[in-house]
Amino acid sequence: MTGSSAPSTPQHLWLRAADPSTRRTAVADLQVPTLLAEVEAHRRLRGPYTAAGSLLRAIVPDALVRCPDAVARHDVEILSTTPELRAIVPASRETLTSLAVPSERTRFYSRLRTLRIAHGLAEFLTDYLKALGDGPRTLVVQDLHQGDPTDRELIAVLLRRLDPAQLTVVVTTGVEEVTEPDTPIAVPLSAALATHCLALDLACEPAAPGADAAARFVEQDGTSDDPQVLAAYLSLPLEQRALLHDTRRQVLELRGEPSLALGAIAWHAEHGSDPMGAGRKALVHALDYCMDLGFYHAVVDYGGRGRALTVYDEAPDLWWIFSTKMTTSYAALGVPEQALPIYAEARAASDSPAVHMQAAYATAMLYTRHLDEDHRDHQLARGWINQAIALARLFGAPKERAMQTAFNRNGLALIEVHDRRPQAALDLLDDAMANLNEALEPGEQGLHRSVLRYNRAQVYNALGRYEEALSDYAAVIDLDPNYAEYWFDRGMIRRKLGQLEESLADFEQAIRLSPPFPEAYYNRADVRVELGDLAGAAADFGYVLELDPQFVDAYVNRSSLLAELGDAAAAWRDVEAGLAIEPDHAQLLTIKGQFLAADEDLAGADQVLSAALASDPENAEAWALRGALAHQRGDLTQAVADLQTARSHSTDPGIAFNLAVALHDADEPALALGLLDEVVEQTEDPDARLRRAQVLIRLGRAPEARPDLEACAGAAGDDEVDPQTVEQAAALLAELG
Repeated sequence: MTGSSAPSTPQHLWLRAADPSTRRTAVADLQVPTLLAEVEAHRRLRGPYTAAGSLLRAIVPDALVRCPDAVARHDVEILSTTPELRAIVPASRETLTSLAVPSERTRFYSRLRTLRIAHGLAEFLTDYLKALGDGPRTLVVQDLHQGDPTDRELIAVLLRRLDPAQLTVVVTTGVEEVTEPDTPIAVPLSAALATHCLALDLACEPAAPGADAAARFVEQDGTSDDPQVLAAYLSLPLEQRALLHDTRRQVLELRGEPSLALGAIAWHAEHGSDPMGAGRKALVHALDYCMDLGFYHAVVDYGGRGRALTVYDEAPDLWWIFSTKMTTSYAALGVPEQALPIYAEARAASDSPAVHMQAAYATAMLYTRHLDEDHRDHQLARGWINQAIALARLFGAPKERAMQTAFNRNGLALIEVHDRRPQAALDLLDDAMANLNEALEPGEQGLHRSVLRYNRAQVYNALGRYEEALSDYAAVIDLDPNYAEYWFDRGMIRRKLGQLEESLADFEQAIRLSPPFPEAYYNRADVRVELGDLAGAAADFGYVLELDPQFVDAYVNRSSLLAELGDAAAAWRDVEAGLAIEPDHAQLLTIKGQFLAADEDLAGADQVLSAALASDPENAEAWALRGALAHQRGDLTQAVADLQTARSHSTDPGIAFNLAVALHDADEPALALGLLDEVVEQTEDPDARLRRAQVLIRLGRAPEARPDLEACAGAAGDDEVDPQTVEQAAALLAELG
């Protein structure tokens, strides 16, 4: 690519033009590195991951030769986004969820799974570029404003994480504002474009559409946003349009590429000569596929389009399929209130026991789990779930009745957990598992039976019955060894039990089995701290921040580690970065106060610590630090008051020791002695022994001070004991004679 319309230093680019042909021709005039790939993002082509799939189809065959280990590490991300590659990329980490047939699917992915996939693909792309080893490259993504949220999320991640000196990302869009879906978005594209790209507005001189514009619109799978081309298409008689769509669909189906069925094939079938037959069938296929993979924005889209073609009285089963998967997706996307009217519509339209049972269960879950706190109602949820249980018991076939009853009683158990009745939940789960074991053969409904046992493990955890929880986790891991969350949750329990090496191993297995997610690295870092691997922990917290720069607790923990490792400048940067996100974060303010005090900015430290206490009045560390500053400047009244408050919020012996020193200096030696007795009993700390001896001498009880002084003096040569403590103890012993 040659030309002059490019920045002098590497930078991601955002080209904006109203005319699609201008967007395409402008790319050729850019002076950017060698092209890696140019892909189209319009979701009408291949649905979710249209751009990602096109990129991966282009580079994965070569990556299998250059860096096969990278392909294997990221097979989940590759195969989730690009089904065509199943022929050449082995699936090494299938789970019961990914293998379940639709009739046994009772567990769905988190909406954050697509963000994990995006991060995994960013790292795969980085590995591939290193394997190429021939300098920087350019990725062009056309028409991202028309992309599915999965592609938009991926490109937003690439813009932030990939150095434009390694890979220059060129994004093209129309001139209209880039907006976000009406659902919570983890990584908004609009912000990423504004933050990480140089925006270039392109002048357009659209050409006349031409006599074949309508046919070209269909041939291009409806991806043109040229209003003249769209007008030419709409001017055709319906029958002629339908024929064009039918012909194009047949051509695409002959290609045998699964992802086309998620975009162009479904669109052509929907607008062809048989929308009620072929159209709805294509939409159901796309809906089911995306539901199973957690592409929930696409499910809502397909569901809405399917419902527009379907009347309940004419095709009740299809209407319910489109409706119920939309509602489940609304809940997963964080907008559960949009599901409630559809369930009400279903109850009004249908007299099917199955529909009413499923709607009752789902409504219960909305009220106990998905709605915001102000609108949750566990009692109302209990009423809905009991209705579902009652309907489940009406099923005639014994196995189906047992399965449906167990499924809904599992829902009741979840309500009991949310209503803080874990023992009631445990009883329900025990009963459900026993009934399924009696009704089903050992290999039947493996996914749901593993979910029941997993839920019981979580309840055991809530009850503090950790060994029983570990037993259940071991059982579900044996059944479903590639499901990362099982390993992660077991690691959390093992950490509670002090089984640090085992906990570390579980977190590492969760990391190996899943696309990247920050919680796994965050918890591994915490365990590494406890095991003394401070550098490894700091690296893990750093990776957490690479995945999620808004993860404030990672800044808190890494700043403390960096300070301990001697990198005060980096620690200070972390504190400032965290406070830029949460200016009132009490712990960060406390750490900042420590740094200011170390730099002898006592007034600044006092101000910052006061702000920390305004944010969190129970922050014992901030009270203690502010008390220590007051003591340092001679304000013993405030020192004692602050340290006493700190002591009321913490049993840390260090706080008790500092309070004892302040009390001693404030002429309260008797009170100081009581605190020092506690500290010495807990820690055998030489400084506490020396201070207690000094207090005893002041109280006229010098003989009682001798054992403490002898213990301190006897610590000479111990590298962990301050030599000044030894010298002072020896001097006092000499004075006692």
